[in-house]
Amino acid sequence: MRRPALLFALFAVTLAAPALAAPVPPAALAAQGDPRMGPLPVFEFHSGFWVNLHHFLYQQARERRDPGASKAAPAALPGFTQDEQRAWEAAVAFYAANYADKDLLFNSDLTALKNQLGDFEDCPELSGASRKECNAGLPGKITPVLNRAAPVYRAHWWPEQDRANRRWVAAVAPLIREKGLDLAQRLAEIYQSRWPREKIRVEVTLYASSPGAYTTLDPLRLTISSSDPRNQGQAALEMLFHEASHGLAGPVQEAIVRECRQRGKAIPRDLWHALLFYTTGEAVKSAMAAAQAAPAPEAEPAPGRPLPGMPLPESAAKPAYVPYAVREGLYARGWSGFQRLLETYWQPYLEGRASFDDAIARMVSAL
Repeated sequence: MRRPALLFALFAVTLAAPALAAPVPPAALAAQGDPRMGPLPVFEFHSGFWVNLHHFLYQQARERRDPGASKAAPAALPGFTQDEQRAWEAAVAFYAANYADKDLLFNSDLTALKNQLGDFEDCPELSGASRKECNAGLPGKITPVLNRAAPVYRAHWWPEQDRANRRWVAAVAPLIREKGLDLAQRLAEIYQSRWPREKIRVEVTLYASSPGAYTTLDPLRLTISSSDPRNQGQAALEMLFHEASHGLAGPVQEAIVRECRQRGKAIPRDLWHALLFYTTGEAVKSAMAAAQAAPAPEAEPAPGRPLPGMPLPESAAKPAYVPYAVREGLYARGWSGFQRLLETYWQPYLEGRASFDDAIARMVSAL
């Protein structure tokens, strides 16, 4: 799905607007933890107000544009004043007219806007009226639209959405602390690339376009939905590293293209992308299996429980991690041929039984 300027998307998730919520007490935020704090390796998480507002407006505009959407006048929003209703409807209408037909993943204007909004996440408004450094210099007429919609969003949606984002970060943080550095090193070695020296910025949003996550380059930034069911638990770790791999996979793409040209074969459109899914899935699966196989600390066993080092009964063993592409049926929906190639020729490379060049050559030869 990516091209040289590439963005990546997974799949659509339609979200209902959260229920109205009261402002979040500072103590509650402190208890949940600030996504930008912490010592977490590899990634730097942000639950940014403006990026979330932008994606939420885009989502609502897309829903209204859909053929099945009602053409009647928008219904009154519960608990909104007339001024709030007008400001919000004007913002959604602006997004419907200017952005809803554009792709967050591949449209350069939307990519630039998303990055700018992330850079100004701590500003209360975007025109510079509050502080000179808050003049974001956004294109066109978007600045007053967002400034008028912001108080409405803060009052009715943002507290609960921010809490959801922070809960998601808190849930994935232990996995990143435990597995992050090893996975980053492993994937960089596989792709014969270097992991970025700086932590990769992750914009955590309730809605992340029609996919559940996507990545933009220059600078490398991830956007991921905290509410998408495919981004929960251990799967969140795979999704983060899959997205980050888009910044590493240049050597793979180049090797496939080079080999195809040398052999006079058509360049397969999605082989490199299937390879990314397969590789990250296998890396996370191996990391989880290693953790599960690690000996438990010595302790007095509870009655009826096996001694440390003894195998668990088969009924008590945790099931192996299922990679995203298998779990979501990507191979069954058109990549079955790629799955066979990857299992036959790429897996030996992952296991150290073949070289990178040999694995690529054999895959292309078998196309």
